[in-house]
Parts: sequence; structure tokens; C-alpha cells
Amino acid sequence: MNRLQRIETALAQSLELQHLEVVDESHGHNVPDGAESHFKVVAVSEAFAGARAVQRHRMVNEILAPEFAGGMHALAIHVYTADEWHSRFQQAPMSPPCAGGDGAVEEDATEGVADAGGHEGERVQGAEQV
Repeated sequence: MNRLQRIETALAQSLELQHLEVVDESHGHNVPDGAESHFKVVAVSEAFAGARAVQRHRMVNEILAPEFAGGMHALAIHVYTADEWHSRFQQAPMSPPCAGGDGAVEEDATEGVADAGGHEGERVQGAEQV
């Protein structure tokens, strides 16, 4: 089972999901082919009701802790309740392009958090959007 399948399985077993998308975005980053290092998760569950964004991200990060321990570098998390998902017309934000992985943090006008490789998103390992 590859990392994408393990992420799908872990989230499906831990949350009652109405919708789940897991995208391996590693190909858009400065990593070797087959690295399985950068992922995007879009999850819709009532388990997120009443929780702030940081609490929702912590829920997902706890579920996927073994993947981070096993070498996953970055995870963009987009989590919604069913009502929030429908109000977004069932679309999550697109991930921005990789900044090249030179170790410099790039500032951008877009919302999100950048890690040392310039990766932006709602959540990357080691930083959380508040």
C-alpha cells in the first residue's frame, strides 16, 4: 500500500466522511521521483463541527502522525463540515506552485503558511495556520 492509500485508509477509518480527496503533490516539488512527500487532503465530516481551524488540523495531524514519522514532508489540509463544503461549491483551494526548495522562506500575499522550502498551504509540517 502506498502513502496516498495509507492516508485515505487512516482518515476513512478515523472520521465519518462525506467526502475525501487525497492528492500526491510531490511531483510539483523539488524532490526525487516517487518521493511521496507532499500531499493535499480535502475532507468533509461533521466531526469538524464546532472546531476551529487549528483544532481540525490537529485532528488530521494526529491521525496521520505515522506518515509524518515515516517521511511525509508537507500536508495541505482543507477540512470542512458538509454545510461549509456546499457553501464553497464543493471546491477546495488549489495549491500554489513550489518555490524551488532552496531553503528560503518566501512571503506571498496568499493566505497560508510557508515552510523553509517556500511551500504554502493551510498546513505544513511544523507550522499551523491560526
